[in-house]
Amino acid sequence: MSVDEVIKSTLDDNGLEHRQEGPGRFFVTLPGSKKLQTNCWLVVAEHALVVEAFVCRQPDEAHEEVYRYLLRRNAKLYGVHYTLDANGDVYLVGRIGLHAVTSEELDRVLGQVLEAADGDFNTLLELGFATAIRREWGWRESRGESLANLQPFRQLVEREGPLEPLHDKP
Repeated sequence: MSVDEVIKSTLDDNGLEHRQEGPGRFFVTLPGSKKLQTNCWLVVAEHALVVEAFVCRQPDEAHEEVYRYLLRRNAKLYGVHYTLDANGDVYLVGRIGLHAVTSEELDRVLGQVLEAADGDFNTLLELGFATAIRREWGWRESRGESLANLQPFRQLVEREGPLEPLHDKP
């Protein structure tokens, strides 16, 4: 079975939304709960399958704390690691040697991408976007708009003082 066939059958077997963008190029949407979806590229290169997933845009603030969090998390991740692009946006990237691309390995790496992107999402927002969250909360509250999707950040808005993550520490 070719690498493309392994990828396609693994994505189909797991019911993952995807489209093939040419030979060896797959765009996959991983469903989440905190981060509603994580878009991920699987690209077959000369010697490896490259995995790349967007996590969040460049933090507005507390850059040092965000980067410290990402570096600590890297030590616990399997097959992928956090990195930044030229704009400072946060991605998960990894490589699987072509000889090691099996359905099981691909499932494990995609599971790690989803666990990290979805599991770390609120913490990254709390650390890097606290002021924007507070501002959005106040704006919505003043207009009587729904605060439903901001509820995970209620404590962030209500407390004073220095910010620390409310969720999973690495």
